Amino acid sequence: MPWLQAHLITGKENAPLIELLFDNLGALSVTLGDAADEPLLEPKPGESPLWQQTRVTGLFSGDTDSDNLRTAINQALNDDVSQGLRLETLKDQEWERAWLDAFHPMRFGDRLWICPNGQLPDDREAIVVELDPGLAFGTGTHPTTALCLK
Repeated sequence: MPWLQAHLITGKENAPLIELLFDNLGALSVTLGDAADEPLLEPKPGESPLWQQTRVTGLFSGDTDSDNLRTAINQALNDDVSQGLRLETLKDQEWERAWLDAFHPMRFGDRLWICPNGQLPDDREAIVVELDPGLAFGTGTHPTTALCLK
């Protein structure tokens, strides 16, 4: 079954309203993200800061009528807010493993390689760690892991 995803970029003052709207319209999940590459550093305890430009994304069941959803969002919001609405259909897949399609052998230092699924490098002097990376650890792409491997 496919999924319907709605994206709306808004100022941080409207983000909670749009989050609630998506939830009330039947979103299975709602995600808030940075829409303008604005870093948010460590917040103080109890703070939940938002970006000046926030992308609110709602994930809806694939059988949700996209025209009805667009109409409901437009009716609930003024034109200035809803004109940036973008709807997209996502095909169903194993999301927790989909990112692995682009994962490839990586070299750290002169000879150490992290290689998924038996993908070996063309390096005769390679020291290979064969590792099918998991969701939380194993790719070597996090800066601290990369430093340790080097």
